[in-house]
Amino acid sequence: MNAPLRFNEALLIADRAFQPFQCVAWAPQDGTGELSLTVIDRTSTRLLGRTQLSSSIYSDPVQLANVLIKSRAELSQQGYDLAPWSMPE
Repeated sequence: MNAPLRFNEALLIADRAFQPFQCVAWAPQDGTGELSLTVIDRTSTRLLGRTQLSSSIYSDPVQLANVLIKSRAELSQQGYDLAPWSMPE
């Protein structure tokens, strides 16, 4: 996947990257183009992780993959068991 990602594509990829947990994403309405991702447990009661991505990161498949892989590794180190995942091609 070499073409720039659209916002919705980045959201779908991020959601799949953190299964079986939920990835909640939103874009602040301040016009910065940033995307905020929050990973929570299935009961929506426990925050597992949070990150903010600029549009230059979430639109670039390589940079997005690197951020998601790093975030997954951090969650794994905290003891959370994530489903297998790889960046779509």
